[in-house]
Parts: sequence; structure tokens; C-alpha cells
Amino acid sequence: MTPASGGGRVRSLDTLVRLRRDLHTPGSPRPLSVPDGMTAPLGCDAVAMPARFGPQVLPRLPRVGCVYADDTHWWWLVPSDSDYALEWPAPARYAVGAITADAPRLIHQPDGELPYTPPIPLYLALCRLTGTTPTWSQVVSA
Repeated sequence: MTPASGGGRVRSLDTLVRLRRDLHTPGSPRPLSVPDGMTAPLGCDAVAMPARFGPQVLPRLPRVGCVYADDTHWWWLVPSDSDYALEWPAPARYAVGAITADAPRLIHQPDGELPYTPPIPLYLALCRLTGTTPTWSQVVSA
């Protein structure tokens, strides 16, 4: 970094974002962070589910992205707009911007640069576990 004309230090955008994240008060809604070295070119949303489902979903997925957890929920990072034309089955919750008021810890980080779990296999695994018919398979009445 080079000094600015005012004699101060120039900070990168990443540093400023991290400083901004640190200003949040505990318990206030904030986005899940993407681990260092990973990029999220498609933006990030998250699918939250009760923790009891997490270990059942994990082996059903061909690829697992970043997964965060606490005692009550697991959050799976998915690309933004992964809720388009999908009704995620209850008790799952879709969190636009991967915003959560909880402070989960990262429990799974994939190899590579992308933090995403593919949303369609995640959706199908959740539908299977909850006994929900996928949206595109539901009967439409005229």
C-alpha cells in the first residue's frame, strides 16, 4: 500500500469491508462471510435448515460448498437467486444475501475457490427428507 496524499494509509476494499463487518453489534443481522481465498462471483444467499437435517443432507449431495452451523441450524451457501421458481420446503428458510442474526461457525469448506452448494441437489435432498413434492412436479389445476 502507498501513502495517500494526506499522509494516511490507503486501504483495500477487502480491508474496508472487513472493518465494516466488525462494526456490527452482536446478534444484529449480518451476512455469512465467504472464507479467505474464495470468491462468490454469483453473489451469495443461504438455505437454513434445522440442524437435525444437516447430517442427513450431506451424503446426498454431489458437491458441498460452505456450510455453517450452530446448535440449532445449518446454513448452506448457494448462488444468489437460487429461490427463483422454487418453494423451499418447510422447515427450511431461504436467506437472501445469506443474512443471519445468528453467529454460526464454518463446519465445511470445499476445496477450490467457489463457496457454493449446487442448489438443485440441495433442494431435492430437502424435499426428499421432508416428504415434499418438488415444485415442478406438483399437479396444477385449471
